[in-house]
Amino acid sequence: MLKHDFDEIVNRKGTECKKWDTYAEDVIPMWIADTDFKCPQPVIDAMVKRAEHGIYGYPVNCKTFEQSIINWQKKRFGWDVDIDWVEYTPAVVPAIVYAMRAFTNPGDNVVIQMPAYHPFHDIIPNNGRHILGNNLILKEDGSYEVDYENLEELLSKKRTTMFLLCSPHNPVGKCFTREELTRISELCLKHNVFVVSDEIHSDIVYRGSKHIPFGSLSQEAADNCMVCVNPSKTFNIAGVRTGAVIIPNRHNHDLFYAPLENNKAYGRTVFGTLPIEVSYNECDYYADQLLEYLEGNLEYLENFVSTRIPKIKVAKTQATYLIWLNCKELNMAPKALHKFFLEEAKVAMNEGATFGPGGAGFMRMNIACPRSRLVEALERMEAAINKL
Repeated sequence: MLKHDFDEIVNRKGTECKKWDTYAEDVIPMWIADTDFKCPQPVIDAMVKRAEHGIYGYPVNCKTFEQSIINWQKKRFGWDVDIDWVEYTPAVVPAIVYAMRAFTNPGDNVVIQMPAYHPFHDIIPNNGRHILGNNLILKEDGSYEVDYENLEELLSKKRTTMFLLCSPHNPVGKCFTREELTRISELCLKHNVFVVSDEIHSDIVYRGSKHIPFGSLSQEAADNCMVCVNPSKTFNIAGVRTGAVIIPNRHNHDLFYAPLENNKAYGRTVFGTLPIEVSYNECDYYADQLLEYLEGNLEYLENFVSTRIPKIKVAKTQATYLIWLNCKELNMAPKALHKFFLEEAKVAMNEGATFGPGGAGFMRMNIACPRSRLVEALERMEAAINKL
């Protein structure tokens, strides 16, 4: 079996890298959700081989792409997906936009759970829909639970037509249980609200939790949902801008495809589908080793913060490599908090307030990096806080 070196330091500066080329040379970037690990070697080899062919004309829509999605869902999550359910998309967020155009009308309400992935705050109003926020409840142990009473109130509103679920949840790191997802599904079915489930972080689920694809819950749930998948977070291929959706119901599939076709957004790219196929077909070893390494990073961070930076509390992290840090004891306004870590600690993280209600006083930290870099970032944060 191949083995990947996740301790390797790769210099990403000067490569048109959003994560590393946004901030000054002396800043450790731990914000945007890509990793600092090289892609799996089989992906690199396949891309090089294809590049060496020398011609990059229009690709044919062969079914190897769809089959790779099917294979992954079956072997990782036990979900039997039919090939006719799978549709290529230009990444996940554009897929959600096309879903809004397909399953809602201008002026409709879309429910999201707060704090929410910040692009959700943009794409909904930008497309003439209204956000209804279902605030997740923060418990004393740092975990989050769903406010079902409020959720049903929002779903029952006259013009609520879509529930946009982030599962696992970004930024709070929650992995929804089967029971939680089933209750959400039942409420959405009761009020005739379509579910779009963004499952881009589904591979990064830690011990004690298990990812359940929304479409696998029941036939009724499958007929009322669209599941978004993408291996970019796992295999560090976000730059290829390719994803897929799984829509079990044929009528819903056709509704989704109409705006995709109308905007000519269905065309595949030579270097888009290839890394996904190779990742899903050949790189289980990488996903397994990545998860083990990230669990080590998470354990290190939790121990470090609890013993050396007690003013920061780590949310209970069940999934994703995006860690939700409660910094309220530092008594800083959101922008001041971001500025403090950036200028005093030289660590760039995401400002919690940008994720909406429930985010003020938090910072989101990406720990998908070599452990030596994580150690340095935490030591910088400790030193800066000790000077307060």
